Amino acid sequence: MRFLIMNGAGNRFGVFDARSHPGFGMTEELAKSVAVLNGPMGALGADQIIIMREAKSPDADVFMEIWNAQGFEVDACGNASRCIPWLIMEETGQDEIILETNVGLLQTSRIGPFQIAVDMGKPKLDWEEIPLSEYMDTRVVDVKVGPIDDPILSRPGAVSMGNPHCVFFVDDAQTIAADKIGPMIEFHPLFPEQCNVGFAQINSKTEIRLRVWERGAGLTQACGTGACAALVAAHRQNRTGRQADVIMDGGILHIEWREDDHVIMTGPVELESDGEMRV
Repeated sequence: MRFLIMNGAGNRFGVFDARSHPGFGMTEELAKSVAVLNGPMGALGADQIIIMREAKSPDADVFMEIWNAQGFEVDACGNASRCIPWLIMEETGQDEIILETNVGLLQTSRIGPFQIAVDMGKPKLDWEEIPLSEYMDTRVVDVKVGPIDDPILSRPGAVSMGNPHCVFFVDDAQTIAADKIGPMIEFHPLFPEQCNVGFAQINSKTEIRLRVWERGAGLTQACGTGACAALVAAHRQNRTGRQADVIMDGGILHIEWREDDHVIMTGPVELESDGEMRV
């Protein structure tokens, strides 16, 4: 089967092209083994495993199935939502592709040779939609790190971009102990489906420095939905405007939360290798 290694701003994927193999099914064990694969193409170290399938909707061009490195299927991945449409654009010569995922259809557009914009849809801000385990104003949720009367971190925003995010605002995203705090918050009881944890440093009204602990993957070079969630959470707390460059370890994404409530993510894609894998 055709197997590709791609990344979006450093967020790395192993991609199975199963459009001609409808019987191919991913399993927890296979996803885990592929994520840490060592072979002729080197160590994969994938954050997610992607399966391209024939579209289910007549309005879509391709269906994207997403599995994390711990072997669980998830519903959204912003950076992969640029990579897969880019592949179809290269095949067909089209500049606009409709990508189908478990959470619906995403409109994507070619901005440059290796730059893709994705309409990520409307953020989910209601506590039941994110979801949270109890009612709370999601602009600022009651999650603290450290002593109750003098927490190290507090007052994060909660947002869903097809997956739940908890976004803390920090003075220095580079030095915060994201690898220690991330897994604690990922399994916080307020988030019954676990959550991605963002550490956002506001540099200006139009620039955010961000690191993200992704549920099921750990710290990643970039997180597309995390960048979208950070911008939305920051604007809701009056920290930024409605658009900003989000700087992550692997690259920069431009995020705009339009007045029509849709979030547009624009960023790079890279094809690292394209070959075959026996499965």
